[in-house]
Amino acid sequence: MSDLESRIRHWYSEIAELSPAHLEARRDVELVITKLDDGQLRVAEVDEKDQVVVHEWVKQAILMLFRLREMETTSSGPMEFNDKLDLKTDYARRGVRVVPGASARRGSYLSPGVIMMPSYVNIGAWVGPGTMIDTWATVGSCAQIGANVHLAGGVGIGGVLEPANAVPVVIEDGAFIGSRCMVVEGARVGKGSVLGAGTILNPSIPVIDAETGLEVSRGHVPSHCVAVSAQRRREFNGGEFYLPCVLIIKRLSEDERHSKVALNSLLREHGVAT
Repeated sequence: MSDLESRIRHWYSEIAELSPAHLEARRDVELVITKLDDGQLRVAEVDEKDQVVVHEWVKQAILMLFRLREMETTSSGPMEFNDKLDLKTDYARRGVRVVPGASARRGSYLSPGVIMMPSYVNIGAWVGPGTMIDTWATVGSCAQIGANVHLAGGVGIGGVLEPANAVPVVIEDGAFIGSRCMVVEGARVGKGSVLGAGTILNPSIPVIDAETGLEVSRGHVPSHCVAVSAQRRREFNGGEFYLPCVLIIKRLSEDERHSKVALNSLLREHGVAT
């Protein structure tokens, strides 16, 4: 355990007493936020065993930041904001393209080559190089987005701050998340996978293989799959009802993953858009 981690854990044990007057605690917390902002720390990552590891003490620092900051009014052109947290700046130096209408909170990390259309990235999020965050997409607090991902228009990537050990959403390298998808509550999309438009994925949603009819997971689409929103029939005392699921309709090879024409044709065949 580093000295900084030890101090953050100490301050968090006293979080109920913290206020902006606690300058030592704020110094340590602000250091963590700076390291998050520059990509030196991450809230979570996938380890060599393919497990999502949450760095709980980093999330604790984010939670304490809200107690250690005062509300402050700021302006940008005709727009006024009243908040405790400031926004990221210095995008040109970071190699990030940000279209007017987009914003990211300081304490999120945007890798070189990220493109933000009018969209939003919250504190604690990590976005990999070459990723496109399309119009009105939202990357929630602490979400981990890989390299060369495309979050299409209106995608909602859920955030998670509390409890401090809760697993954030993970979207792995090369994934494509179709328009208006909602990926929340620690759900995970594997490398190179595609979610058809409007798919909802959370840890309660079963992911089913269309070839076998077997449930392969809950809230986790494996790598190199095309998955779409579907329903499955269930019998209850009150009758038969259809509950949501996510259906894997194809396993992808590397060549197929990078052929947008082939992907669009496949999804259209199943009545699904991207």
